[in-house]
Amino acid sequence: MIIVEAKPFAFSFPAGKAALVVIDMQRDFVEPGGFGEMLGNDVSLLRSAIEPCRRVLEAARCAGLAVIHTREGHRPDLADAPPAKLRRGGLAVGIGDLGPMGRVLVRGEYGHDIIPELYPLASEPVVDKPGKGAFYATDLDSMLHNRGIRSLVVCGVTTEVCVNTSVREANDRGYDCLVLEDCVASYFPEFQTAALNMIKAQGGIFGWVSDSKRFLAALAKA
Repeated sequence: MIIVEAKPFAFSFPAGKAALVVIDMQRDFVEPGGFGEMLGNDVSLLRSAIEPCRRVLEAARCAGLAVIHTREGHRPDLADAPPAKLRRGGLAVGIGDLGPMGRVLVRGEYGHDIIPELYPLASEPVVDKPGKGAFYATDLDSMLHNRGIRSLVVCGVTTEVCVNTSVREANDRGYDCLVLEDCVASYFPEFQTAALNMIKAQGGIFGWVSDSKRFLAALAKA
């Protein structure tokens, strides 16, 4: 068993039954010139999670944990994008429109892909999701079930949206989730704090919270 110091109490899991899930570390969200910055956000707040994520990703690979990446985006014909999502915000350049990195949040476009620092290996599945949650309209649950995985270590962006939604979905499906607070990030510091507090509140209502330092120490000890 690998035991990670965490809140509200230690998180333990067998290495063979755990997966690292890296959520939506895409150019559109994380890099200057992407959709996130076009919305007026400071992407440096998200980029602060890249290096901790990179260290965790490297360690997980060395430890033999399953690694799964996700991307939020839509078919080129936008048939899987709800009209309400496309309308929301009244944006001059929104989902499906042409931006500096190609069509915004459209699969196959430059901005939709994962950043080079965390790019998946050929052996690591990439889950393309049309919504915020990693389980909605995807085969992630089947992928985890077929591998006998019951524990998820979660990194990615943004903490209050796709990370939080995915953790809640996982919790409802019986998975234990450990969120590494320096490996997740938000454009809004107050949302980062609130989202992490929601996960670990009431004895871990949705999961556990730790950080990369404690997780890496646990892997090294094991």
